[in-house]
Amino acid sequence: MLGISPIGLLGLILLVTLVLFVWGKWRYDLVAGAALTVSVLLGVVEARDAFSGFSDPAVVTVVLVLILSAAIRESGVLDRVIDAAEPMMTSAGIMVATLTGLTAVLSAFMNNVGALAVVMPAAIVAAERTGRPPAIVLMPIAFGSLLGGLITLIGTPPNLLISAVRREYGGEPFAMFDFAPVGLAIACVGVAYLAFAWRLLPADRRGAPLPSARFKIEDYVSEAKIIEGSTLIGKSVGEVENEHEVSLLAVIRGDVRRVVPWSTLKLQRGDVLVIEAGSAALKRVVDQHKLELVGSEKTDAGILTSEGYGIAEVVVMGSSPLIGRSAFDIGLRAYGVNLLAVSRRGKRITSRLKYVRFEAGDVLVLQGQLDTMSVTQEELGCLPLAERKIALGRPVRASLPVLIMLGAVALTTAGVLPVAIAFLSAVVLLGVLRVMPLNDMYAAVDWPVVILLAALIPVTAALEKTGGTELIASSMVSLSQGWPPALALALFLVATLAVTPVLNNAATVLLMGPIAAGYAKKSGLNVDPFLMAVAIGASCDFLTPFGHQSNTLVYGPGGYRFGDYARLGLPLTVIVIAVGLPMILLVWPMQP
Repeated sequence: MLGISPIGLLGLILLVTLVLFVWGKWRYDLVAGAALTVSVLLGVVEARDAFSGFSDPAVVTVVLVLILSAAIRESGVLDRVIDAAEPMMTSAGIMVATLTGLTAVLSAFMNNVGALAVVMPAAIVAAERTGRPPAIVLMPIAFGSLLGGLITLIGTPPNLLISAVRREYGGEPFAMFDFAPVGLAIACVGVAYLAFAWRLLPADRRGAPLPSARFKIEDYVSEAKIIEGSTLIGKSVGEVENEHEVSLLAVIRGDVRRVVPWSTLKLQRGDVLVIEAGSAALKRVVDQHKLELVGSEKTDAGILTSEGYGIAEVVVMGSSPLIGRSAFDIGLRAYGVNLLAVSRRGKRITSRLKYVRFEAGDVLVLQGQLDTMSVTQEELGCLPLAERKIALGRPVRASLPVLIMLGAVALTTAGVLPVAIAFLSAVVLLGVLRVMPLNDMYAAVDWPVVILLAALIPVTAALEKTGGTELIASSMVSLSQGWPPALALALFLVATLAVTPVLNNAATVLLMGPIAAGYAKKSGLNVDPFLMAVAIGASCDFLTPFGHQSNTLVYGPGGYRFGDYARLGLPLTVIVIAVGLPMILLVWPMQP
């Protein structure tokens, strides 16, 4: 078709796909879906293979691990572990080492982001209680979540994907703890480094304000009374907000307080409005509409935390439905919360808040009913930056999810059941025992990642079927003629480390894995060390805030800048190479 060979067509499709990934204009799941669609239409991928990715054991296992991770996270058992460890945090170094090590251990058996979601609120609270800035601990625990994922098969999606590549190249998939000798060595040295590395952060970040000091609600919330002759009489809340750069957080009418008022509520003479606005916008509203400020000083925002209402800080996660949309677009008021402030890259945004399009890592200040706030945060795909509370109305059987997860791991390790079947049994057991509601199970799945994996698996598989992998591998063998095998292994590790900051880590494995395996086969070398090198490289992005969700999640709450990641991450990347390469050579022989 089009006078181009199948290999050429596939190469062009992959090149365009990689460019779109790097560009970041469209979501990666959409780009992956488009790549699959074009591949099928051009005949590079056969129609009957188009959806084979959805049945791939690696993809299925990713889904199941996400559900089990969410069940453990919501059980509250890990919160008690963190509470028990808190007395040991007598210094900054011990606090960082304890929380980073704990995150790494959790991440070995949970989704990376799930482990971070458990530890991150506790880390911020621990920093507050000890008078330390959260910046010294948030980046280390984010990096710790990536290091912990290196230890087991289920620690991170790249490990599951590289195991699938091993299966396709004539061997058995990797076992649960095949990654442990190399991954554990890297994780231990990495955590030890991070316990001291926070000192590499610039002084202004190490002295950054605590979250509680970053947002002072009382500084921009005022009360104003509608007096006789005001032009606001008869207008609705929505009309006022649309005409001016203000938010009406509450309307007090006599003894009735309407917090998070409906947009259709008509204003009356005598109403007291709780207004969130900058000083200039507030002055315009008061002057134009004949309002009377209540008192000469601004309110202490007590109305916002009374009657069961309160204020919460949350961070927007990578899978949030808020991303790319504004409070106005999504109808945030319908969720029963007010948006009080947005912080992006550590800077507060206050103008026209309802029109700000949210990004992953944004820190939001929400105000609403405290008894439903945790549920609302989950619906919005946000992570609370405070101590979590177990959701009301759910059976609290904290130990069950942990025991079920350990049982699945034991069955897999003993070879009784394949990984996917063992974890499927575990998820079914969660449902049968009503440990986790079915709706919550579906909500726990990061569907964009699933679509990415399922769409790219048949496209990258076509690279092998068309002979593309063999062609690339043969070219690399010719170029590296006479090289020591260890040097070729180092090249793949460094190349993967260089690629993963600009690509999704799963996409990196799907691209580099078959090439590394093909190179090893062509060179007469063992495939395993090369696959291990790719798995490690794809899981270790410490250089940018956007290469992995864990890095993105701490960007706003830590008040970091882009270059801060390289300050801590570049030495850690060198450690990964310096420890990982010798360990791979020691554990996995180069000769078959």
